[in-house]
Amino acid sequence: MQMFDVAIVGGGPAGSSCAAFCALAGLRTLVIEREKFPREKVCGDCLNPSCWAVLKPLGVAQRVRDLPHSKLDSVEFIAIDGHNVVVDLPTGDNCELSVKRSLFDDLLLTRAREVGADVREGTTVTALANSGNWKIETAAGESFSSRTLIGADGRNSTVARLRNLLPRSARERVALQAHIPLPRNFGRRIILQFLREGYSGQAPVNATQLNLCLVGTPPTISRLRKWAEQYFEITPDQPWRTITPLARLPVPCAHENLLFIGDAARVVEPFTGEGIYYALRSGGLAADAITNIVRRKDRQSALREFTRACAEMYRGRLWINRLARAAVLRPNVGSLFVHAARIEPAILKLLTAKIVSRQL
Repeated sequence: MQMFDVAIVGGGPAGSSCAAFCALAGLRTLVIEREKFPREKVCGDCLNPSCWAVLKPLGVAQRVRDLPHSKLDSVEFIAIDGHNVVVDLPTGDNCELSVKRSLFDDLLLTRAREVGADVREGTTVTALANSGNWKIETAAGESFSSRTLIGADGRNSTVARLRNLLPRSARERVALQAHIPLPRNFGRRIILQFLREGYSGQAPVNATQLNLCLVGTPPTISRLRKWAEQYFEITPDQPWRTITPLARLPVPCAHENLLFIGDAARVVEPFTGEGIYYALRSGGLAADAITNIVRRKDRQSALREFTRACAEMYRGRLWINRLARAAVLRPNVGSLFVHAARIEPAILKLLTAKIVSRQL
């Protein structure tokens, strides 16, 4: 049975960034991903400027810019009655851009493999046992051993479920997402639109496609979909991806030799543009902690520092996700913010600046 310093379950941005940083530090690194990449993912597809500070040391910043993408100049908030407010976004090399997750995630996983991580795609974890080291069993009958384990497998984390750590989720909302033909003269903007049925987020991801996200409640989501079909002139057989839960209590991020990162640790609104940053950043923080533990530095000190750094990453920003949740559940509330911002633009400028501000 192969022994690794760290086994990472999940090959999305959190798992791939953690794997790349661990491999670059000289650790024997395993990534187990249940899907075959490239694959799409329900997401707003937006990388806010905070991400560049992690992508650069990973050595992929320019490669991300070379992917088909759209640079985003502004975000437009639209109330139920059609009144709108436009807020400018940062420009230059560290601007906000949108790129399909199929391309972005595949690039990151490829990078982890390039720098030495052992990547196993199409592999499902079925059992975990901890007797000092972790024993990991898969549906294909393979077994692996690892000194430490990372749960980076999303909001419905198999690792958390197998360890009886997965909290109950709130299922008050439904999210749908699709890539559709880009409307003529859409421009380089994000649209966050409040509707009586819920919420719509829209952003171009390249020269020909629009990322369209819809969020509503079970009683309203079918009407919201019909609105999208009429407004964007898309057919009823348009394929949609869906995701649940959109809310869940956090899982404690640090255990004795088990860490959780990205959405496996804390589920955030997938359409605020912050989820990918949290994934990348928490992956880097976990790699630092695992490297210190494997190099026999004080384990408890490393875990405390990881926990502190994760809390600091979210501090002062989670209110945005709570606000987004409230606005989707009560679109009239979101519309009130838009109307208030027409009188005092600083309201939405502050909100937008908080999301796109660089943090490390």
